[in-house]
Amino acid sequence: MKIQASLCLFLIILIGLINLSQSFGIHRHHSDEKLNKDPDITRYPVILVPGDGGNQLYAKLNRSSSVHYFCQLKTSDYFELWLNLEEITPYVIDCLVENLKLNYNNQTKETLNSDGVDIRIKGFGQTDTVEYIDSSKLSLSTYFGLIVNALVTKAKYVRGVNVRGAPYDWRKAPDELHEYYKSLTQLVEETYEMNNQTRIMLVAHSMGNPVSLYWMNNYVTQEWKDKYIRYFVSLSPPWGGAIKPLRLMASGDNIDVIIVRPLAARPYQRSAPSTAFLMPSYNFWGADEVLVSRPKRNYTVYDYEAFFNDIKFPEGYELYKKTTKLINDLQPPFVETHTLYGVDLKTPAGFVYKKESDFPDTQPAVLYGDGDGTVNKRSLLGYQRWLGKQKQPIYFKEFSGVEHVATLKHPDVIAYILSLLNS
Repeated sequence: MKIQASLCLFLIILIGLINLSQSFGIHRHHSDEKLNKDPDITRYPVILVPGDGGNQLYAKLNRSSSVHYFCQLKTSDYFELWLNLEEITPYVIDCLVENLKLNYNNQTKETLNSDGVDIRIKGFGQTDTVEYIDSSKLSLSTYFGLIVNALVTKAKYVRGVNVRGAPYDWRKAPDELHEYYKSLTQLVEETYEMNNQTRIMLVAHSMGNPVSLYWMNNYVTQEWKDKYIRYFVSLSPPWGGAIKPLRLMASGDNIDVIIVRPLAARPYQRSAPSTAFLMPSYNFWGADEVLVSRPKRNYTVYDYEAFFNDIKFPEGYELYKKTTKLINDLQPPFVETHTLYGVDLKTPAGFVYKKESDFPDTQPAVLYGDGDGTVNKRSLLGYQRWLGKQKQPIYFKEFSGVEHVATLKHPDVIAYILSLLNS
């Protein structure tokens, strides 16, 4: 912003703006802020928390049977399960889904891997498994890759030292990530010490945001956050869930991979607590808003039990009940927050099954509203509920036409993150 005025007038205006912004508790960030280029200042190290599907998963098999004769039953070591591009071809994807699928234990309220499947998260503290979700590093599998590359090439950061990844089992909801949260706390403390006791910048995408918020609200104290965390950078956050998971539960979703049959993906998508966790919240959608309809009835956020019974998956309601209140009150993180998200894109706002026979095994017609193509705008704006509830400032920036995952690749988003390094 260029201000053609005297220095005195500039200072008066600046002080006025600061006071005004503090009164409202929310700030817009200007992308043309000058960076502090003093090499003697230690820059904030970065820890990356991915969203649903945003890091690689490895599996070791010792199965006694499988859905197809060509599915591998036993392996001598761990292999890349997600995302192996060869595994999303027709029919072969059935093997992938079978290995990813979880089984819910209603007694312990926990989920378990399928029999004979051991899944491991590799690369914790490194960036390899969050830069690309396919180890071949094809451009279509780029995740945090461009952000890491910018930190390394433009800011001279070092992978594993001051830019680090925190991958996890994104199939699960926050209430099952106990060991992950312990490791994340240790990773922050270790990174802080490795970087001249400099507070870290936590950068989360999509589901990584509620996962991070649950950790900050339940696993660390305010004193700890004041000491170790400088910024919480929130990219494309689904604070109130999204409409899309309802289609995953009902009819399956090929996630825009044309060769994948939605019904083939549905068994895994239904079994994952993360799918239930990301369903629309009743704190963001009203009782009069129809989310799914078919000739015989409509479903709102207050009809989930009937919805799951009618799609003949009552276990889904159990998953919903155990996850719906995890961040339901949306307590603030109580750290300085920067929220960046896309808007002005057609985003599913409701699903219509025109024939009774279409429900639930046929893809529904889609009603659209505003959002980033995946997360509805009202959910992206959930950070506004923190206004006046935390003393730490809250900044935001909207990017018109920038899709949900494209925020990780957009030059202006990357520039914004770089601008925070020495602020």
